[in-house]
Amino acid sequence: MELIIAGGAGLLAVIILVVGISSIRSERRADIEERLGRYASEYGSLLEDLDVDDTAVVEDTSALERRLDAALANRGFAQKWRVQLARADLKLTVSEYLALHVIAAIGAFLVGTVIFSTPIGGGVAGFAGLFFPRFYVARKQSQRLQSFEGQLPDTLSLWVNALRSGYSVLQSMEAIAKEAPEPTTTEFRRVVQEVQLGIPMQDALDHLFSRVPSDDLDLVNTAVNIQREVGGNLAEILDSIGHTIRDRIRLKGEIRVLTSQGRITGWLISLLPIVLTIFLYMISPGYMGNLVENRMCGWPMLGCGLGLIGTGSALIQKIVSIDY
Repeated sequence: MELIIAGGAGLLAVIILVVGISSIRSERRADIEERLGRYASEYGSLLEDLDVDDTAVVEDTSALERRLDAALANRGFAQKWRVQLARADLKLTVSEYLALHVIAAIGAFLVGTVIFSTPIGGGVAGFAGLFFPRFYVARKQSQRLQSFEGQLPDTLSLWVNALRSGYSVLQSMEAIAKEAPEPTTTEFRRVVQEVQLGIPMQDALDHLFSRVPSDDLDLVNTAVNIQREVGGNLAEILDSIGHTIRDRIRLKGEIRVLTSQGRITGWLISLLPIVLTIFLYMISPGYMGNLVENRMCGWPMLGCGLGLIGTGSALIQKIVSIDY
């Protein structure tokens, strides 16, 4: 009975958080539409479409979000989260990202409680679920960085052709923002918009590097900044850098192929004990129950096992990680 009550309370909390985040997201979209309507002379029609009571609710939700963001603004973890979300190109605030952590933890706790039929298993699953949003954001960052680096040689070729056609540096970036695929087009569009708003080119390129921390991009930014200070043929410089980056990408691919066996072995060795333990606990709870329920002996053994698995995985990843 207590388990059912706890599960119902957790489910209710998840529903409340989901509704709150949905309200915040809808309010942000309404705010964007309102700002666009001011420039399109359609502000009056937007106000007519909004009901008075709905507007009051939206204002209350927006005020709550602003207060929470203001409370988290000066926190060290909030600043790191803001950078991570920008690099992953996720349109989330720090408060929404924090709410996702809570939702993931509660959801994983409920699922773990149902699967393992014990609050202890739910607690372990909830602790693991707390890191799901971070894993997702880290994965998005990695994928976006790899896509940008893979597109960088073609981007430089387009940049060089635009410069040789008589375009300026900013006009060449505008051409890249129109012709290049994602995520290159989004990042260069931001650079162009920042320069048009009065931000110096060097600062705009530094902002680009902070969003896309690529060594190849750092080389390009350095070349552009030096050319703006001392002059020179930027097209030839970027063309030479493009050939260098293509060779580096080819070398990265060869190294990744040669080390793929070691990386896959590391994942298998790390995940196999965990999957086997869960499988044995599900098919034979009496056999594995002491390992989970015994706090004096079972929990230290689980902790040591997880620690050794993590250490082994880190060592394998260190071995197959080659600096180039």
